[in-house]
Amino acid sequence: MAVLNKIRQRSLFLILIIAMALFSFVLADLFKNSDALTSKSQNIVATINGKDITREDFLQKVEIAQKRAGASATNTQVMNSVFEQEVRQAVMETQYENLGISIEKDQMRDLLKTAMATNPEFLNEAGLFDENKLNEFIANLKELSPQPGFIGGQPLTFADWVNYEKQLANNALNQNYFNLVKAGLTGTLAEGKLEHKLQGDKVDIKYVQVPYSSVADSTIKVSKSDISDYINKNKKQFEVEASRDIRYVEFKEAATIEDENAIKEELTNLLNDREEYSEGLKANETITGFANTKDNERFVNSNSDIKFDGRFVFKSSLPTAVADSIFNLNEGEIYGPYKDNGYFKISKVAAVKQIPDSAKVRHILIPFLGAQSAAPDVTQTEAQAKATADSLLAVLKSNKSKFGEFVKEFSSDQGSIQNEGRYDWHPYNTMVPEFNDFEFEGKVGDLGVVKTIFGFHIIEIEGQKNKKRAIQVATVARKIEPSEATISKVFRDAANFERKAVENDFQEVATENKFTVRPVNGIKALDENIPGVGNQRPIVRWTFEEGVEVGDIKRFTVSNGYVIAQLVAKHKEGLQSVEDASAIAIPAIRKEKKAKIIRDRITVNTLEDLAAAENTTVRTASAVTMKSPTLAGAGREPIIVGAAFGLEEGETSDLIDGANGVYMIQVTKVTPAVELDNYQTFANQVEAQKVSVVTAKLYTALKEAADIEDNRAKTQIQ
Repeated sequence: MAVLNKIRQRSLFLILIIAMALFSFVLADLFKNSDALTSKSQNIVATINGKDITREDFLQKVEIAQKRAGASATNTQVMNSVFEQEVRQAVMETQYENLGISIEKDQMRDLLKTAMATNPEFLNEAGLFDENKLNEFIANLKELSPQPGFIGGQPLTFADWVNYEKQLANNALNQNYFNLVKAGLTGTLAEGKLEHKLQGDKVDIKYVQVPYSSVADSTIKVSKSDISDYINKNKKQFEVEASRDIRYVEFKEAATIEDENAIKEELTNLLNDREEYSEGLKANETITGFANTKDNERFVNSNSDIKFDGRFVFKSSLPTAVADSIFNLNEGEIYGPYKDNGYFKISKVAAVKQIPDSAKVRHILIPFLGAQSAAPDVTQTEAQAKATADSLLAVLKSNKSKFGEFVKEFSSDQGSIQNEGRYDWHPYNTMVPEFNDFEFEGKVGDLGVVKTIFGFHIIEIEGQKNKKRAIQVATVARKIEPSEATISKVFRDAANFERKAVENDFQEVATENKFTVRPVNGIKALDENIPGVGNQRPIVRWTFEEGVEVGDIKRFTVSNGYVIAQLVAKHKEGLQSVEDASAIAIPAIRKEKKAKIIRDRITVNTLEDLAAAENTTVRTASAVTMKSPTLAGAGREPIIVGAAFGLEEGETSDLIDGANGVYMIQVTKVTPAVELDNYQTFANQVEAQKVSVVTAKLYTALKEAADIEDNRAKTQIQ
């Protein structure tokens, strides 16, 4: 009881102690993860000049961009592209706001008028742009919203239109801004005169070059302190982002020789008839083999990883390595098994015929509702489209002169309307199969209706050329894949290596088991590609995760196998380490040290004495200009040429360190540029040069000067 009384007496004190302990625990966790102090880092992808790019808005734009790009771009590539667009928009908006420039209503109207000036939907009877039609179209879109309207047969919502107007306005603002900057760029007459002198002033010189290569690299010692000093003197050259170095071993699920032999054996067993027990018949039955089957299509579709293709082909369409072997077979004969493009195959010549290698046709396409590429205004059902095609065919059979007229009135194939529905000479298998079969298996003059995925075609064969042998090839193909046993072995090998590598040295374990270790250095936080295994964002993300330390190992499932990766090094943002910078720094430091050695050993004062002392010759360079600082026989040497223009005629220089060696020069002739009455032409050149530089580098300069906080890695959107 006494204890309980004491606890009651000190309850307030205990509560305060517990509260402080909890508070310190929470505070410590917040400081451990400082981003938790604010939700901003998780919801803001980036902040540019004080303007936030929100996660939600950014991901919406990424989704739209990904749909447009399709499979041609990875998600990371699309994200990076959208991010750069957002950064550019924010950087430029800062400039627009600072200058107070904007697009007003009347300017927007002019922009739309210019953009839509040739759109047939907004032209009047005289072929002129009608602003009322455009206003009516926009009003209808707004009324329909969120349902789409149509322009040029393509769906368009009011939100899409608003975004289009924003894009037009932004492009105009961008152009206005650049025009304002360019308007301030001029070439003065004084600058024109200087440009004329740079091009026109010439000197002839004699020189002796003592190349840096005259001092052997092996005699030059470069210490870590030398490299460190060089880095600090040239900081901008060695600034780097945070990066990671890893090494990995890949375990590929690839078919072994045994797996390949088993696949070939399976194919070989399909060739001949065989007896198999039928559970349904409770007896053996004869299964017809590939060599004896009469239904090649059914056999292929039942036994092959690639479906039957009934098209006839010429020799040129067969795989090059086996083209002769297959094309020279007689009907019914078989070639294989052979390897082709990741498959083992057996091929049979199912049929042979003579086919033209090219044809010329004209057609009328009648689409129906649901047909591929059918425009939104197509309302005919399949039956109605067939009836339309049949009725047109009946007219054309008695009067082919109406073909061109019918093309313009009825055909939906925009690619051929201007040519009266005609597709001039084209090779076999250019068109969809049904169209192709009609034009190449019929004869010149044939006229008929053919259904394809695009609708009903009324086709007339106008010409055929060069009939030659073609074959129909029935091919049974089996993908070359690892067996279950091989896949299981790869998994065991990966798991065993991972376990041993965690307990021992990564490289030693790999060497003992004859596994190849691949190093990858300089991985950035937003990279996605790991050389050797392609797009592997999970591996990149792991290397930058909080809590992952140098030496940590992790297994990743990749396409067709596994990667066991180890984090080798972490590099902070800032200056490169001495080791990383050495590849660039050492050659430059060697050059500096060689220059000093060369200068220290030279005591002569004339070109002739220097040439004799260094066992070389005195060379000449004529008509050298400041605009093109190149010496004949020595290459580009701007420092040496600049020094030459600082000497009087007949004057000899001291030793000068150049790009390719140490030089002594003597000016033998000075030819001033011809004086002109007016330097406007050269002033114009200067102005054009300035405009060119601004066009190429203005945005880059604005971006470098902008305050950009990139949180993509922290928000884990990649």
